[in-house]
Amino acid sequence: MAGTPTMYPTVLYHDAQAAIRQLTEAFGFTVGAKYEGEDGMVLHAELSYGNGAVMLGSKGRGGIFDEAMGDAGPMGVYVVVEDTDAHFRRAEAAGVEILMPPTDQDHGSRDYMARDGEGNVWSFGTYAPGTAG
Repeated sequence: MAGTPTMYPTVLYHDAQAAIRQLTEAFGFTVGAKYEGEDGMVLHAELSYGNGAVMLGSKGRGGIFDEAMGDAGPMGVYVVVEDTDAHFRRAEAAGVEILMPPTDQDHGSRDYMARDGEGNVWSFGTYAPGTAG
């Protein structure tokens, strides 16, 4: 799974600062960039996990994307992890709402599902699209 991703989920949060804390502390994302307005509102942030990334910002910051998104949500994102159970334990220990514990899937993946503080669903597991052979 090398190379630069060509697709980036983009999420707007009412409290983007809290979302960044949860994504980094509970799920192990790394902040690559974070741009804030003078009031601390997150104008744009990039968080990575493996070779994937998500872009996020604050709702109500203005602009075409903010208007187009309105009060959209929740959304779902799937993130490939090496050890589903270890990742799950980290999220559970951080107090994340768990929707499904680690579960073996019919297609060979082991996944779990959690909800972030604003209702978005994050799935983590071993399924890597395009690698089945």
